[in-house]
Amino acid sequence: MFERRLFFHVDWLLLGAVLLLTGIGVAMIYSTTYVTLSNGAGHPGPQVWTQMYALAIGMVALVICLMIDYRMFAEHSLMLFGGLVVLLIFVLVKGSTQMGAQRWIPIGPFNLQPSEFGRLTVALLLAMVFGENRRGARNTSDLIIGGLFTGVPLLLIAKQPDLGTAVTLIPVFLGVAYLAGLRLRLLGVLALAGLMIAPVAWKFALKDYQRQRIETFLDPEKDPRGAGYQTIQARVTVGSGGLTGKGFRQGTQGQYKFLPVAHNDFIFSVLAEEQGFIGVLVALGLYLFVILRSIEAARWEASFRGLRSR
Repeated sequence: MFERRLFFHVDWLLLGAVLLLTGIGVAMIYSTTYVTLSNGAGHPGPQVWTQMYALAIGMVALVICLMIDYRMFAEHSLMLFGGLVVLLIFVLVKGSTQMGAQRWIPIGPFNLQPSEFGRLTVALLLAMVFGENRRGARNTSDLIIGGLFTGVPLLLIAKQPDLGTAVTLIPVFLGVAYLAGLRLRLLGVLALAGLMIAPVAWKFALKDYQRQRIETFLDPEKDPRGAGYQTIQARVTVGSGGLTGKGFRQGTQGQYKFLPVAHNDFIFSVLAEEQGFIGVLVALGLYLFVILRSIEAARWEASFRGLRSR
């Protein structure tokens, strides 16, 4: 069960890039939530401490995962998937409701959001489904089974409603299927089917506020003082940073709250304003490094397991 040798095979560059991105995120949250008192002193908002607690928990989880052979998770992925479905159903029945969405399970001072485990659990289960068949995702029946496993949590999460998180399961399915050998022809068929279903989903599956969000995203000027205000202000915030930025805690849009709830989904705008185009390039470069390094590790592992199975 415990694989201590994995400690000696840690990709320190990958871990360092992830921690650096985490540090950038915490610093930006610190900046945009900082409260200056009348006497000149100040303190960061509680969101910073929430992130620090989450980082500490994440590091402990990282160490535990390093001690456990990852193949054990894949072997028990069906059990993990069942637990995910149970939690998602529980959320719909007795979950905590905030801002019109029922997504959380209150546990003491914390709120557990089961949908956040959906992507990882579905990826593990799909890896098992496609891995059991040596032909991988070339088999149509395996694709159908994988689609069903993806569709169940997708519908439960969308019911909360949390369409944004639900939709992220689709690229997880396509990504794992592609790595497992999905033919580009089948991928094209799936894309064509999605385009054909899109008008029906737009008319009958999406709620009015969800359609409004999409329309506002595409054209925020349609409602500049209402639904489009956040998007417009985010663009202004990004543009005001220029090449080198205004400096840490020196931004105007984020500091003076012209950009509402900047510490949440629009924290990237604060980074662009304070660190400028150069800071944005650094952050995006780190993200690209993490993605490419992770894909390379997955390919290496797949090749190694293929050679070993021979």
